[in-house]
Amino acid sequence: MTLRYYAESALLADGWAQGVQLSVESGRITAVIADTAPVAGDHRVGILLPGMPNLHSHGFQRGMAGLVEVNKSRSDSFWSWRELMYRFVERMRPEDLEAITAQAFAEMLQSGFTRVGEFHYVHHDADGQQYANPAELSARVAAAAERTGIGLTLLPVFYAHSGFGGQAPTGAQARFINDLDSFARLYEALPAQLSALDGGVLGVAPHSLRAVTPAQLQRLVALTESGPVHIHVAEQMAEVEQCQAWSGRRPVEWLLEHQPPDERWCYVHATHLTTAECEGLARSGAVAGLCPITEANLGDGVFPVEEFLAHGGRIGVGSDSNVRIDLAGELELLEYGQRLTRQRRNVLAKEGGSTGRQLLEASLIGGGQALGTGAGLRVGAPADFFSLRAEHPALLERRGDAIVDSWIFGSGRGAIDCVWRAGQLCVSEGRHVLADEIGQAYQRALQWILGG
Repeated sequence: MTLRYYAESALLADGWAQGVQLSVESGRITAVIADTAPVAGDHRVGILLPGMPNLHSHGFQRGMAGLVEVNKSRSDSFWSWRELMYRFVERMRPEDLEAITAQAFAEMLQSGFTRVGEFHYVHHDADGQQYANPAELSARVAAAAERTGIGLTLLPVFYAHSGFGGQAPTGAQARFINDLDSFARLYEALPAQLSALDGGVLGVAPHSLRAVTPAQLQRLVALTESGPVHIHVAEQMAEVEQCQAWSGRRPVEWLLEHQPPDERWCYVHATHLTTAECEGLARSGAVAGLCPITEANLGDGVFPVEEFLAHGGRIGVGSDSNVRIDLAGELELLEYGQRLTRQRRNVLAKEGGSTGRQLLEASLIGGGQALGTGAGLRVGAPADFFSLRAEHPALLERRGDAIVDSWIFGSGRGAIDCVWRAGQLCVSEGRHVLADEIGQAYQRALQWILGG
């Protein structure tokens, strides 16, 4: 069955076009015709933009949003935030993880994210024992994706150690920990969990250099011949210093020397880079996975985007801890972080070009690469797109790139009307079509976790 969509204005892979008709079959775009008139049966919208990949998420952390905003010491940091995360995880049942993740996925769709890279590291029950089905909690993530309709790139996380050099894990990490044999059994069970999803992709995620040994890292990369490989790296200066003490190298420096990345890799955060690391990562073809809202919330620092792009680097954005889920907000803060550190405006735009357009297109291409799937309004790509309300005050009388600039810097998710994933309507009038049901399950989960 062919579905047709007609947009008065659409941002295609090669630029803005007017009077655009998209044809969709089996969840993919099969034809794009510009400068045409609508016909009977077309679903008509005003402004159409491509759906965005969210390349890094921990869905369950949506339930923690706002709970770690009390200053208990002058040394408050990512590491103190992590202690609350451990306590939150202790009470989380499988059905709670599914409900919270579904809420996060629904909000992602409402903000314009149409595919998510779920960096999933909670694998066991509360005392660290495996479930009868070792993929029980991964199946819950897949169920949340199926229910909400979001595209899923599942990134099961291997986590074995608490620090560099193979340090023993702590008791608080019991739900995350695997050895290579148990992780292999988990990994073998995952294709079956993804089989019911439209366009499900399987990758692998060594958590970080502090959580895996070099030998384990090598084995993990060999698990997937063509799927994505994601790793947390150089997020915090404490991590950089600990890596230097262990190896004599900084984290990105060590990886470039000992486990060289290619286009399958995504270095999540990579906040603290030297000039040589920045150049080396850009040359590798790997994607830098940037999560500006979470990085600001945790006090991580600011990634050198301008320098990285100047060397030909590729970037994408993610919602990470899901403290606030807002695609436009991630892109806005990505630019504003550069403005604050460089003390000038429109840092990431090419001379004479639109900042919003540059941010959107760079993140679309990099995010699609990092999640192992295409993106954009073009033939062959997934039919993932969203419409903006042309009557929104921030978008009145805007044309072309001014639409994207005004959406990112002037309106955000409030201007989004409808969202389609694989050609199916997931969001209507700004709300997920199952928002009430998903929200009720989310409330029950938090009542159990936080109300006990």
